[in-house]
Amino acid sequence: HEREHDREISELITKHEEEMEKLRAELNKEQQHLLDELRQQMAATHKAEIEQAQLQSQTLHSLELEALRLSLNNMHTSQLELTQSNLRKEKETALVELREMLNDKRAQEVAILQSRHQLEWEKIKEQCLKEKEDL
Repeated sequence: HEREHDREISELITKHEEEMEKLRAELNKEQQHLLDELRQQMAATHKAEIEQAQLQSQTLHSLELEALRLSLNNMHTSQLELTQSNLRKEKETALVELREMLNDKRAQEVAILQSRHQLEWEKIKEQCLKEKEDL
């Protein structure tokens, strides 16, 4: 009876060990399955985070480019306005100089004409006096 009992215990232990082994295998399989799922989720999350970071980086880059474009446009506009202002001043200065030069030339021509007129007047006057004497 005792041997029968020992044999039953031995069979139960063997059966228990087999069940434990089976449960360990199932547990390992379940753990592996959960680990695989977790890895996939982590990979998907990582990929989404990388895509989000890239999108933010691209958005930031686009905003920086737009800011640079606007800054360059403002600088270009300011430079054009400054150039226009300088050209306007140069034009006004050139016109003033030209006006002064023309006024000086006119004054010289007037002086020359007055001098010629005076000489011709003197000449006509002398000629008149000479004709009077001749008469």
